[in-house]
Amino acid sequence: MTDRQQIRAMQKVNPKSLKEDQMVKIPKKNRGLITVQPHDIKNKDLRALAWQKIQKQKAKIQKSEKLKRKREQEELGEDAPPKKPRRSIDAMRVADDTIVTAEDTEVFEDEKTDEFAEYFDGKTPKILLTTCAGRIDVDTLQLINELLDVFQNSEYYSRRNYNLKEIVDYAVKRDYTDILVVNEDRKTPNGITFVHLPEGPTFLFKLTSLQLRKDIEGSGRPTSHKPELILNNFNTRLGHSVGRMFASLFPHAPNFKGRRVITLHNQRDYIFFRHHRYIIEDIDPDNTDAKGTENKKVRIQECGPRFCLKLRSVQKGTFDSKFGEYEFLYKADMGVNRKKFYL
Repeated sequence: MTDRQQIRAMQKVNPKSLKEDQMVKIPKKNRGLITVQPHDIKNKDLRALAWQKIQKQKAKIQKSEKLKRKREQEELGEDAPPKKPRRSIDAMRVADDTIVTAEDTEVFEDEKTDEFAEYFDGKTPKILLTTCAGRIDVDTLQLINELLDVFQNSEYYSRRNYNLKEIVDYAVKRDYTDILVVNEDRKTPNGITFVHLPEGPTFLFKLTSLQLRKDIEGSGRPTSHKPELILNNFNTRLGHSVGRMFASLFPHAPNFKGRRVITLHNQRDYIFFRHHRYIIEDIDPDNTDAKGTENKKVRIQECGPRFCLKLRSVQKGTFDSKFGEYEFLYKADMGVNRKKFYL
């Protein structure tokens, strides 16, 4: 298409019908400035060019406004106006009546007598790890091996052809407190089932974004010390139940000398699992600051595994696929509103 044909195609659009923020000005030889909307340009290449120019103009304006605000803050100092809150999906969350506040005494009273109460009074968890039935892939076995390092006082038993009800009966008789079943599909781990013993509940999670220790650059092996546990953003009543379930899997007397940290961070109903150890190093023992304290440096090293969990169901009692009563069951239409969260 020649320049003249392009100009004729653009001149068919009436500039008066366009909004200012959707306009783009394209200079042409001996024709002045022609104002058009990108979606009114039929030629794909010209339409892409017009859209790129609009984006460049917006970026230029945003950059100038950001520099202007920065200068004002430097000049005014403490008298500068507060920054506007970031506009994110988390900030636009739909109001939820089940969010637990510090004044919600009813929830805290219920937690004193729930299924996990005895573990917060000092009972030591004892965990049985197993897999789904059938032949298991190497990555699933490696994940099991790394989970044995994560959870203290845990043991692995091969699933063979036993169904989960038989495993529950076996575990209850031998005083296990929890069962963790790692499921796989097409030789890839894709889910974890947590069964709390002896009377439930049962939590089913979808497992994604798995990275084993061998896949994490600079990873290290953890020690056998009891880890610290960090739980973030489990704010609703359902989130409290999920958080207490995770807390019941770890001893409530962390050994801080081991410098091990387990983090479970909930963001938009996705639970990110991370396992680190932090290392404190002396920069220069002979050099101290003005307060007389030694200069030290703290760094963290990831121990793995690294993965993401998505809650699929919460079932009362131990696992029962036919007659189980569900407290929570994720359905496809629950993900339509991106600003609605359940944890």
